[in-house]
Amino acid sequence: MPGTLSIDGDLFKEAAISADTIAFNRQLVETLKTIPAANTQPPSQTRADREAGRSVTGPIVLSDMAIPRVIHGQTQDVPVRVFVPDEVKGVYLHIHGGGWVLGRAHHADQRNEAIARNLHVAVVSVDYRLAPEDPYPAGPDDCETVAFWLAERARSEFGSDRLIIGGDSAGAHLSVVTLLRMRDRHGFRGFAGANLIYGMYDFTLTPSAANFGDPGLPLPTPVIRWFVEQYVPADRYRDPDVSPLFADLSGLPPALFTVGTLDPLLDDSLFMASRWLAAGNQAELAIYPGGVHGFVGYAYPLADQANQRIDEFIRQIVD
Repeated sequence: MPGTLSIDGDLFKEAAISADTIAFNRQLVETLKTIPAANTQPPSQTRADREAGRSVTGPIVLSDMAIPRVIHGQTQDVPVRVFVPDEVKGVYLHIHGGGWVLGRAHHADQRNEAIARNLHVAVVSVDYRLAPEDPYPAGPDDCETVAFWLAERARSEFGSDRLIIGGDSAGAHLSVVTLLRMRDRHGFRGFAGANLIYGMYDFTLTPSAANFGDPGLPLPTPVIRWFVEQYVPADRYRDPDVSPLFADLSGLPPALFTVGTLDPLLDDSLFMASRWLAAGNQAELAIYPGGVHGFVGYAYPLADQANQRIDEFIRQIVD
């Protein structure tokens, strides 16, 4: 992985956005008009709509490969979904997105099964507690519990202690928080890689997050602020355990940061990748012209390109 970050300014120009991506974004905007924004109804209703397939991503498809398990922590039992291929070269701790309020581990079944089968890694996906019913620090506590279990049990459970961590959006944020907790609370630096997909790392809001006013595209600023308010009180926003952009980032594993140019969390990835590198770690920044928040979860060429690069990153870590 390169030791320097290289950012091509041409990637941010409108001309860099492919016709396929433009067409996808236009269709997504039209679809979003038919779905209530997360900040306009109770989280329980949005969750119920998602489970019923009434969301922008459509019906949930479960994997027959997924095995539900429970990880027993000192203070809390944490449900996980586990995918184990015939050959295991590494173990991927997956943390789902959803603004700390929405999302479940089973929503990522299809992608996690593909990672397990194609890359020969066991996947452990955390079904952490959600705000506002269980606000900070419940979610990161659950992720830490599973990470600590893997640090002790990965080899005996799966035959490999080559560990990777990652997720998208809130999952990327929680992945970094988990790495920092494992380093600082347990003296553990055994994760070999971090797959960080359009995460949020500054709860005071980076410029792109604070000024994303287009209500037609995913995650406008008012929705970002609403998610943040459900998760943690304002007096904790600059706490490194909440906003890891403010943390000491030394001693962390190589990371791939993935983000699109039309994502309100663009600056979060730009800033965190720079700080990651400045702290003496390895970082790669993958920027996708016209990519909106959540783009890797759809079936179209830009998402395929990003997911192929993510797969190659994971493959390099475990091979």
